[in-house]
Amino acid sequence: MSSSSFPALLLAGTFAQFADRLALDTITLAATQGGASPRLVGLLVAAQSAAWLLVSLPAGVFSDRLAPRDLIRFGGALIAAGAAAGAALLAVGHTGWLLAATSFAAAAGAVVIALSIFVLMPRTVAITELPRANGRLELGRAVFSLAAPLIAGWAVSRGQGWLGLSLCAVAGVLALAAASRLPGERPPSQPRLPLHLAIVEGGRFVARHPYLRPIALCAIAWNLAFFAFTAMMAPYAARILQLAPERIGLATAVYGAGLIAGALSGATLIARLPVGAVLVFGPASSCLGAALLALAPPAFGWPALALAFFLFGFGPILWFIAQTSLRQAVTPPHLLGRVSATLTTAIYGMRPLGALAGGLAAEYGGLETAIALPVLLFALSTLAILASPMPRLKAMPEGESIVPARG
Repeated sequence: MSSSSFPALLLAGTFAQFADRLALDTITLAATQGGASPRLVGLLVAAQSAAWLLVSLPAGVFSDRLAPRDLIRFGGALIAAGAAAGAALLAVGHTGWLLAATSFAAAAGAVVIALSIFVLMPRTVAITELPRANGRLELGRAVFSLAAPLIAGWAVSRGQGWLGLSLCAVAGVLALAAASRLPGERPPSQPRLPLHLAIVEGGRFVARHPYLRPIALCAIAWNLAFFAFTAMMAPYAARILQLAPERIGLATAVYGAGLIAGALSGATLIARLPVGAVLVFGPASSCLGAALLALAPPAFGWPALALAFFLFGFGPILWFIAQTSLRQAVTPPHLLGRVSATLTTAIYGMRPLGALAGGLAAEYGGLETAIALPVLLFALSTLAILASPMPRLKAMPEGESIVPARG
């Protein structure tokens, strides 16, 4: 595959991530405005994000075996169908289990596309260019992440949450169309293990690797924290900080501004700073943002919420670019899909568990007490990197595959 395929890869990934983010913002705001309890909001977030937990591992096996173009097309079709069905449900005021099911289907499409792009990226650009290429991919996602909460806040405040999910369906169609510009070759032939053994092979590589293991542990704690925060954010902002939907949407959009700033500067910072320092800064900045929000009085609620979202965007996207490029560089080509699936499960699979934990903590402990949960979990994600060899990593390996020790 040549670098001429990169624009199509970029478009497919950007549209898929936009659809996933807009669906999440639309569902949480629409349910909150409809009077849903924090527990129900948490359940909806969990259902929307459960695909990253349940679909990632088998999808990783297939991404090592099948033509990525076909998988991206399939993912785009899932996004379009799931989001369109969800839009129809919101149009008639339904925010129950049927909406959760359609959200799961659309998110499954985003999972398939994300894994296929991870496998294709090292074939598309040189190893030394991975941080820049991944930064461009994250920049596209960041731009739409800036727009997604604004669109969701505008639509829900006018009783038209269905419009947000309709745009998700359009994004799925556009991802499918972009995939048509990719070559259709399959990965090189490899001995095919049964599905469960193929999954275990990828997980074993991650568990034994001195770089990938701490990345996975950090990702588990960070995503538990972020989605616990996501599940309680709309109720907390509306009921404790007393912010209107438009103000909540505007503060959430600052997350996109942080993503854009991080994506624009990511390749340069990773080239000039020790990679280990970048990997520590990502979770540490999130812990700082959540702590400042938990301590902020209602009079400073909007600035504190906006600052927290900026830090949630800026630091973690630097971390994401650095760790994505690192694992692409150190993973053997025939394991790329399965290793990515294992890390994707750690990175995204904790979403439903975090959302459930956040919703239940807010329901039974109260919003003002529950906000301490994400602060603690962000602190644990930072500790996972600090307690590993990662802070001593100075530069990105160039085509180096570190073989983990046996036993």
